[in-house]
Amino acid sequence: MINKQRSLLARVLTILFGLPWVEIIAEAWKLGKKVMRGLSQEGIYEVLDYETTLELLDKGGIHSKLQKKKKVRYLQDHVSTFQDHAWGDGKILKNYQTSTGVLVDQYRSGYKTILLISLREEKNKGDVDSFNISWDIQRGFLKSDGFWDTDITQRTKQIRIHVIFPKDRPPRRVIMKETNRQRTHYLGDEYRKKLADGRVKVTWEKKNPRLYEHYLMKWRW
Repeated sequence: MINKQRSLLARVLTILFGLPWVEIIAEAWKLGKKVMRGLSQEGIYEVLDYETTLELLDKGGIHSKLQKKKKVRYLQDHVSTFQDHAWGDGKILKNYQTSTGVLVDQYRSGYKTILLISLREEKNKGDVDSFNISWDIQRGFLKSDGFWDTDITQRTKQIRIHVIFPKDRPPRRVIMKETNRQRTHYLGDEYRKKLADGRVKVTWEKKNPRLYEHYLMKWRW
């Protein structure tokens, strides 16, 4: 009796898994997962190009300046605000400036400061904007070991990260860490450029960086 039941169950399963609708359901499930994953990563805009430059202005790390250039393409209609964020030791966001829009609000969220920029007009899907943002930092890099973190919070085509060191205190060692993937890249001479005034500029760039990755440039100087 038990053997007959097992044989019958085997035949039923064979028939069921041989039907096309089983394959259709499986494919629909896969497609649904892709769609939901895509929607969760869509965001308000995508970043076509992102460049950030941290300039250490003196050998004591007392005065520094950050500049960010971000070119974005909007993925939704009726967008009227843009969100920036900042973090760091010392006094940050001194003399904050943006080339596009007007800073209207800021608040703390964990270790970051969130800045809300009013675009002063509505942007629609497909529109492209360029943001040139800068601020000063005081007493932010007083230690012999320094670092700068770049977070990828939107889909991004490419990034470039620069740190410029003063002439009288070049870096002794620089690495780039992909925090989530736990990968470390040692930035040797091929990543360094001596500027005309004697300062040293270290550059790291990557195409299609991973979403939600943290790229951490660390140095000893």
